[in-house]
Amino acid sequence: MTTYRLKGVSVLGAAPTDLFITDGLISDKSASAEVIDAAGLVALPGLVDLHTHLREPGREDAETVETGSRAAALGGYTAVCAMANTSPVADSAGVVEQVWRLGREAGMVDVQPIGAVTVGLAGKQLAELGAMATSAANVRIFSDDGFCVADPRLMRRALEYVKAFDGIIAQHAEEPRLTEGAQMHEGEVSTRLGLTGWPAVAEEAIIARDVLLAEHVGSRLHVCHVSTAGSVEVLRQAKARGVRVTAEVTPHHLLLTDELAASYDPVYKVNPPLRTAGDVAALRQALVDGVIDVVATDHAPHAVEDKECEWAYARPGMLGLETAFSIVLSVLGEQWELIADRMSRTPARIAGLDGHGTDLAVGSPANLTLVDPSARRVVDPAELASRSRNTPYSGTTLPGRIVATFLRGEPTVLDGKAVK
Repeated sequence: MTTYRLKGVSVLGAAPTDLFITDGLISDKSASAEVIDAAGLVALPGLVDLHTHLREPGREDAETVETGSRAAALGGYTAVCAMANTSPVADSAGVVEQVWRLGREAGMVDVQPIGAVTVGLAGKQLAELGAMATSAANVRIFSDDGFCVADPRLMRRALEYVKAFDGIIAQHAEEPRLTEGAQMHEGEVSTRLGLTGWPAVAEEAIIARDVLLAEHVGSRLHVCHVSTAGSVEVLRQAKARGVRVTAEVTPHHLLLTDELAASYDPVYKVNPPLRTAGDVAALRQALVDGVIDVVATDHAPHAVEDKECEWAYARPGMLGLETAFSIVLSVLGEQWELIADRMSRTPARIAGLDGHGTDLAVGSPANLTLVDPSARRVVDPAELASRSRNTPYSGTTLPGRIVATFLRGEPTVLDGKAVK
């Protein structure tokens, strides 16, 4: 393996120094190292995403593990957790092992599969949770994301089952009977546009129910893509009681609002929907306070025909991996310790990803990213590594640039370009 000297880098915003990488680890000084000029750059632990849709197997027209992994590396990520809503669904040891092996073959990031909670995401019967947990993929997070585990009895059984191996149920919080036919956030804008609304209480009611179930069982619950101020308050109270609950927010819910639906551009259609400016403010504060633990992309690539159509027929979802860091930087500013915690350390801890989210001290695995906080870029969908183009930031100028990413000491991105 090549030894690298990252010359003049600022580790988490500290004074410039030289950082050495030897045999996949952060090391002491070395006389024979390949020098990378890192003056003006900030070193962060490699980013970790708890919520990525890689679409393979089944929808390789929208994304593959390989293209999604490249997009992740270009976004500064060294590990991503791949959601189970593939075709076939990742509800068995065989499918999660397939995704895990595809990630290893791509070699750009560590791909950790998330297993389905129920067979076929149908919400009727528990999937092979134990078999997936003991498989080569070592699954620890289970989610029917895209669908809510709406049956409270089934949700309780899932929480009880995964408690045996300290697993996590990651819930897509949406009471389906309250969102039938919903097209966007229920509020003033939906009324004005005449579109069926997705009420905030549909999310909040499920979170309230599930924190009570998790408290009763004593198991670990993770709430996906929190989007409302009311949800924040439910989580705040649950954490104050000591409930074992964690939560994520997406970059788009930290920045965009339901006013964008007035364009009728399906690129802004997402589940949960974009909410109000008041919700955005509450989510930002919750992220700073730690009520919301992590930023997760909910990277959701879609083929052209699934987005370039009438709003009502478009599939919900946005790309996120290649723009997430810039969005968070624009929201939090250069609070490097906070960014590292919410985008690397805490998601790595929640997912149990050893070697990720480290403090970049001597002897720790060299999973890291170098960022240029002074750079500005205009988002061009045609230049993204994803197979899909459904970014809501087309033409937007964003702060920050990922210059390099290292996975176990080997560069996956150099000078802003993928190495493989």
